[in-house]
Amino acid sequence: MSKVWSDERKFQIWLDIEVLACEAMAEFGQIPKNDAAEIRKRARFSIPEILEIEKRTNHDVIAFLENVAASVGPAARWIHQGLTSSDILDTTLAVQLNESCAILLADLKSVRTVIGNQARRFKMTPMIGRSHGVHAEPITFGLKLALMYDEFGRAEERLTQTRERIRVGKISGAVGTHAHIDPTIERAVCEKLGLKPATLSTQIVQRDRHAEFMTTLALIASSIDRWATEFRHLQRTEVLEVEEFFGEGQKGSSAMPHKRNPITSERLSGLARVVRGNALVALENVALWHERDISHSSAERIILPDSCILLDYMLTKLRGIVEKLQVYPERMQQNLGLTKGLYFSQSILLALTSAGAERKAAYEAVQRAAMKTWKGKGTFAENAKREPEIAAKLSAAEIDRLCSLDIHFKHVDATFTALGLE
Repeated sequence: MSKVWSDERKFQIWLDIEVLACEAMAEFGQIPKNDAAEIRKRARFSIPEILEIEKRTNHDVIAFLENVAASVGPAARWIHQGLTSSDILDTTLAVQLNESCAILLADLKSVRTVIGNQARRFKMTPMIGRSHGVHAEPITFGLKLALMYDEFGRAEERLTQTRERIRVGKISGAVGTHAHIDPTIERAVCEKLGLKPATLSTQIVQRDRHAEFMTTLALIASSIDRWATEFRHLQRTEVLEVEEFFGEGQKGSSAMPHKRNPITSERLSGLARVVRGNALVALENVALWHERDISHSSAERIILPDSCILLDYMLTKLRGIVEKLQVYPERMQQNLGLTKGLYFSQSILLALTSAGAERKAAYEAVQRAAMKTWKGKGTFAENAKREPEIAAKLSAAEIDRLCSLDIHFKHVDATFTALGLE
């Protein structure tokens, strides 16, 4: 990813655009073909020389053009014919964003493959589901990971869609009217670069496209944060159902030798804040003066490469977390047992109403049994059997049947099939 955003790659795309524009103009009889061939053959750039020229010109594109012209000779008079700087800058940006999307989409596919493998591995591993951080009803760890798989599927879908809207170049001149360069040149150059020409532009490609791209990256970063936070919670000592891999020789604390901390997940949560902050900057860049001002440019030189490089890194790290995740089914079983079956309360409630009980009375009867269990007086099933309103409607055998994990997991296979995780 860093190569996509390197000066070498940037200037190479600049050169490609200028050469392709000259070749298209030659093809349509607008400049001599010999000169276009000469430009293709001789055009070169030197980054140190460009930077030196820029000290004098205080303009990066002009510095580049001067440097390239020196390598070409007389035919260089056709370079940048009818173009403006943003024709080069924004079209180059579209190429870089398109290439970045390809890398990020490959990252997402790789992450989902690992998540899918782990989801299948722990498909029927029971654990407690939590709402408000409090024990709710049983789920499986495989279902939790299947949810993660599904979420990153939407991330892949969003980025694919956004890629099409950001894969747009423009070579339309100073205010986008094609006054000095024919639209056929724009179409020819964009096609060679794997881009679509903007239907209409000003001096620039409109920044709602870039804002959408950045908000898409921010959403993906937020999904990474969501799962990093999940794994951090599950690693808490009181829970300890999963744990980040802790390598031999690794240290968790300079003061406390016993520490094994979820440092990578915490790092991802922190970096997600940076990507979200960068998305806000991209939204601020949408509102520019008239046909263009330059206020967006300086910010984009930071937020676009930084966010692409960061997200590439974050997805790679997330994949490593999931792939090496230490999972403790025995601890999940222990945590399931903490509330002595309280999570079967809804099964009993629904059975009571199905058996003819009025819902309010049924709820209160089940709650009484549950509160006794909370206070340490036996299991929930035992207390349910002792509750007269429950025992009047449900036999002891039926209560035992209802207090079973099988009820909660009967649709797991169908869910996995729907997600393509058979």
